[in-house]
Amino acid sequence: MLKRLLPLVAAALLASVGPVWAAGELTYVVNNESAAYDPGTTAETFATPIIGNAFEGLVKYASDGAVVPALAESWTISDDGLTYTFKLRADAKWSDGKPVTSGDFVYAWKRVLTPASGAKNSQMLYGIAGAEEFYADQSKDNVAISATDDHTLTFTLKQRVPYMLQLLGFSTFYPVREDIVAADPDGWTRKPATYIGTGPFRVTAMNFGESIVLEKNPEYYNAANVSLDKLTFRLIPDPATALAAYEAGDVDGVEAVPAPEIPRLASEDNNGFLVVPALGTTYAFFNPHQKPLDDVRVRKALSMAIDREEIVEFVLQSADIPAMALVPPGMNVAGEDFRDGSDSFGLAPTAEVDAAKALLAEAGYPDGAGFPDTVFVTYSSPPIEKLLEAIQQMWKKNLNIDVKIQASEWQVFYPEVQKVEYQIAQMGWGADYPHPMTFLDNFVTGSANNLANWSNADYDKLIADAKATNDEKQSLTDMRAAEALIMNDAVILPQYHRNQYMMMKPHVKGFWRSPLNVPYFDAVTIEK
Repeated sequence: MLKRLLPLVAAALLASVGPVWAAGELTYVVNNESAAYDPGTTAETFATPIIGNAFEGLVKYASDGAVVPALAESWTISDDGLTYTFKLRADAKWSDGKPVTSGDFVYAWKRVLTPASGAKNSQMLYGIAGAEEFYADQSKDNVAISATDDHTLTFTLKQRVPYMLQLLGFSTFYPVREDIVAADPDGWTRKPATYIGTGPFRVTAMNFGESIVLEKNPEYYNAANVSLDKLTFRLIPDPATALAAYEAGDVDGVEAVPAPEIPRLASEDNNGFLVVPALGTTYAFFNPHQKPLDDVRVRKALSMAIDREEIVEFVLQSADIPAMALVPPGMNVAGEDFRDGSDSFGLAPTAEVDAAKALLAEAGYPDGAGFPDTVFVTYSSPPIEKLLEAIQQMWKKNLNIDVKIQASEWQVFYPEVQKVEYQIAQMGWGADYPHPMTFLDNFVTGSANNLANWSNADYDKLIADAKATNDEKQSLTDMRAAEALIMNDAVILPQYHRNQYMMMKPHVKGFWRSPLNVPYFDAVTIEK
């Protein structure tokens, strides 16, 4: 275990005695560039650093995980838990100086519920009365969202959602401006002049393929407490190159370090190395509609034949956790961690070779004989490609099958995976909000994030029941039963529950990165 494994979030580094603070500039390296920076429609983790600093919603997360006011100064919840009323700050403004109104939220949320918008997380709003019906039929506009005046927003749920406030902190619920979006629906997020937000920083340059530059937003309601003048997200795809730039003093922080360097960095003092627990699981989708993955025995054999401990210890060289299921540890419901006492679904940290061979033979491929051509597609990323090469070798050694790896840039890879025409596709999920439903909701029939196009009526009912009940223990039981259906049908190939390993210069104070993978810079100060 790494000696600096941190608690829930990466805590701000402690200031030395008598520091001299300097407003200034900070450069932070990201390894991937998103194709979609629209807070309402994207589901891409790679977009979160930009969106999380250029936008805010009604509420936001504090560094201790609490939900605190953001654009809303206060709220009330009716006794039956169904109606929420938010009062917006009088000084809530867009980055171009126009006031933020409750009507901006009504527009933004109904846009998410409009299929033509292409929103990937529309189901997050289905708890609102009339929302799901409106998404299915745009003529049925009975969505229970209303702006009673410019500073009052009210919405009513069709049933209680115990984690509703956590949901509201996610970008799908952020406001967007109707005049901006309507003028350029496809291009407004690609130009600084029209990327109008509500957060502590505003985008001033988009040099795609190189960097995105933000500056302090003078219209932000808490601008007086934002010290950074300029924040540059610099794109360096290779973590080794990024680390070299960090150690040379060319950049202030990097979002990821190369796995082989983790032991060295963890052993050094005062180098800015941080381990940030992440509510995320790395896994691959098996396509149950494509041969040979249409046979559940093949899917199970492939999953059982990999050694997850070896992947973590020798391939990743990390403090990540071997994954035998979808939902990561750290998700608490009814006072219990979701993972406590749960099944491992026939999987183990090490490879179950004999059982995997037996299943593959039962499926008609004894010792791998006659196994069809199979391609494992992934996005271009040196660490991920190294991981897949290790899995490829395990399948060859343990099952005597050859699986081809095919990598492409994210902008090419992701749209192709969405067509569900692959055989095996590398993906994963990081929590959008700190509740197991952020993982489980993706596998409901018809979800835009159900990239295996898997459908199970019993699963859909369990998820609906888990949301409907007022009994948190029963909800936990239903969610665990739902996960079991996914795992027993081997829809995914779970690999590991991940941490984030990063660097931030010790002179940078007040930085934190949430377990939802958003780096926050609004409280950053720089010590000379």
